[in-house]
Amino acid sequence: MCIKWLMFLAMILFVPFSYLNAETVTLRTEEADIIYEDSLSAVAQEVTKAYPSVKSELAQTLQWQVDFRPDIVLAKDSEQFRKFAGSKIIVAYAVPVRNLIVLDTSRVYAKPFSLEATLKHELCHLLLHGNIEQGELPRWLDEGVCQWASGGIAELLSGEEDGALAKAVVYDSMIDIRELNRFPSDEKSLILSYQESKSIVEYIVRVYGSQGLLTFLKKLKEGESIHEAARKSFSVSLSGLEKEWRASLKRKHTWFLYFSNNIYTVVFTLAALVTIYGFIRLVKKRRAYKDEEEEL
Repeated sequence: MCIKWLMFLAMILFVPFSYLNAETVTLRTEEADIIYEDSLSAVAQEVTKAYPSVKSELAQTLQWQVDFRPDIVLAKDSEQFRKFAGSKIIVAYAVPVRNLIVLDTSRVYAKPFSLEATLKHELCHLLLHGNIEQGELPRWLDEGVCQWASGGIAELLSGEEDGALAKAVVYDSMIDIRELNRFPSDEKSLILSYQESKSIVEYIVRVYGSQGLLTFLKKLKEGESIHEAARKSFSVSLSGLEKEWRASLKRKHTWFLYFSNNIYTVVFTLAALVTIYGFIRLVKKRRAYKDEEEEL
């Protein structure tokens, strides 16, 4: 525990510098500080141009003002970035206690990402944590809102859209949202956690409207517990909300639709199994034939 705490403190205090060599530049604007190696000056200029509109759009979406100046670190060394991010599929992250955003510039442009969407996602984390007490902002809500606010963009380079969620619904292996105050570290569970978070927030917006979600967040900002905020915003308990959401997913993701959407995988898998079965039978027949010849 002490080692993890020391590592966390080191990340908070020194992360802006651990990615960078001695030749670093800090580009100070009225709204943010961009920290980068000199070779990333073009990306830094792009961040400078993109940030004002990202900030304005996010403030309009959440109806909260971004009244802080973040540090935005542009990481060039992917290996070093991954050590701090804790996962090889994460392309950006935020450290709210430092008002810090860190972007892996080698992967932040990979589809479906864009610099603007990724910046908005990470800035959303800082804005949420700056307005809601940590204990009342579970990870699923934090990540779900940030994906919703950034047009569905997560921080993961997973290659999946909602495939993990559909499979979990069909196989009844979804993660209970009460377990998603923190996300698991293994890749498959991490992807599912992000997809569940995105899905439940999108469900809230679809059923109760974006204003319903904003009212929910406002209640949390005012100090309400997440359970009280849910009851007052949606007229249903948090567990009731989860049940409604799960029921909607079961209607959407049935076995028939799952197999229909994965028909090629199913066909190729069955073909492979038939081939293997045929090969095993052929080997058995040859062995039986050989044994018969030896007996003669």
